[in-house]
Amino acid sequence: MQKNTQSRVFESGYVNMIIMLFGISNVGKTVTGEKLAEKLNYTFIDMDKEIKKRFQMSLEEFMQKNPYALERSKVKGKVLKDLIEEHKDNVVIAVSPIWYARNFNYLLDLERVMAIELQDSKENIFKRLVFSDKDDNVFKDDEYKEQHKDYYIKEIHEDIVYARRVFKKIKNKCFINNRSVDQIVDELMIIIQNKSMERT
Repeated sequence: MQKNTQSRVFESGYVNMIIMLFGISNVGKTVTGEKLAEKLNYTFIDMDKEIKKRFQMSLEEFMQKNPYALERSKVKGKVLKDLIEEHKDNVVIAVSPIWYARNFNYLLDLERVMAIELQDSKENIFKRLVFSDKDDNVFKDDEYKEQHKDYYIKEIHEDIVYARRVFKKIKNKCFINNRSVDQIVDELMIIIQNKSMERT
């Protein structure tokens, strides 16, 4: 019965929002965002791909051109602001990590914007860890990953701790806990519906 209610709400156009998924790298923003957008019949935007398209360079080149986190955060914050202005509503954005909150916090207060932070344990994020070459081609190297497990677990843990402060203003949290994408999307749908009801 609850699922039917959700379907009526979303199919009727009751929800017309910009949904932004935040989280650290490899937490699952893209795969979750794609599925959520499909279920809502929204446009999906992967911000990493937008950066590549807008600046005509690979993410590796973008990192080299903007070697400091503060510089990258300013640029990414501007891209996110532009995406919101361009699309207005009915869009899910998988937000590339922005490590300085002042570059996105003001966007969280905009009408129709809903931000959700995806979270998971360092162990689960490590399992999803993949690598990319200079042209952003993604590949797995489980042997290398296992050899350097302690290093990557430490890096992921530090990102999780830092994210608590950076994403402090984002009140909607979803802990993945190794659940399937469909299960996560179902939870996000409930969060979105509840927040939508609060706004009316």
